[in-house]
Amino acid sequence: MGKRNEDMVNYNIDYNENEGMVYSSQKMKAIVSMVENISKTDATVLLMGETGVGKEVIAKLIHRKSHRRDKRFVVINCAAIPENLIESELFGHEKGAFTGASYRKIGKFEQAQGGTVFLDEIGELPLKMQVKFLRVLQERQFERIGSLDSIDLDVRVIVATNKDLLEELEKGNFREDLYYRVNVIKIEIPPLRERKEDIIALSNVFLREFANYYNKSLKKIDLETMHILLNHQWKGNVRELKNVIERSVILAKKNEQILTINHLPIEVKIDNSFPEMRERTKISLKEYEKLLILYTLYDVKGNKSRAAEILGIRRQTLYNKMREYGIDI
Repeated sequence: MGKRNEDMVNYNIDYNENEGMVYSSQKMKAIVSMVENISKTDATVLLMGETGVGKEVIAKLIHRKSHRRDKRFVVINCAAIPENLIESELFGHEKGAFTGASYRKIGKFEQAQGGTVFLDEIGELPLKMQVKFLRVLQERQFERIGSLDSIDLDVRVIVATNKDLLEELEKGNFREDLYYRVNVIKIEIPPLRERKEDIIALSNVFLREFANYYNKSLKKIDLETMHILLNHQWKGNVRELKNVIERSVILAKKNEQILTINHLPIEVKIDNSFPEMRERTKISLKEYEKLLILYTLYDVKGNKSRAAEILGIRRQTLYNKMREYGIDI
């Protein structure tokens, strides 16, 4: 499944190398714990969350931990397939089934036999296809277009959306019966701005990854820059953070070892420069103190004497703060 990154063990940060899973927050630990339980079943899973929070990563983790791990994980982006092609993409077609069908096509569901199908942006599935998808879920069978022969379906189905499906249901855009069929197990993935500890973990992992890729000497992110990252809104979530760190690394000179505010893209600096935006993204003093202690300990590789010196407090005070905030190193 992966391993714990040796540099991160002392900071209670779990790093799943195979799936790119990097998390430190209790919210994500609870989700991973839930994944451990549900992966043992074939129950349909509904993943909900904003764009970029990592829904596909969670879906892959469920697949990797299941008995289907040795079979295919097939992704279907419902928003990216034209309405007139989606049935063929999902279920395939026979040669001559329609104009232009010059060969037999194996659909995504058939490709995934024995494995897992991940339907991203399920809220974009046309109503006509929702009816057919519901029947497939209920009967566990489907037919290629142009064929009368039913094919037994043996897949685990995971769906995801960045929409509120109950709202879509009320608007008439999503079928109620399909909603309850896919909502057997629901996992809501919180946005990155609500799990600030993960920003620290992800930022440092991305820094190492891109510094190595672009052959840069960067080793760490300074405290001022980390403070800006912690307070940014991250509307694009993990995907946006990864992009920002990559762009910042590219802008750094080859021999620079510390990523500073000067390397950040202008839009990130602007977002933190206006008082109303700072007020909107403000975190509590206690939360900031906890994050500052965590990051300082990370920066000095767990050396508590050095961390206390940098923070300007006695070592015993640092121990007291660590106990207060549940920092277990």
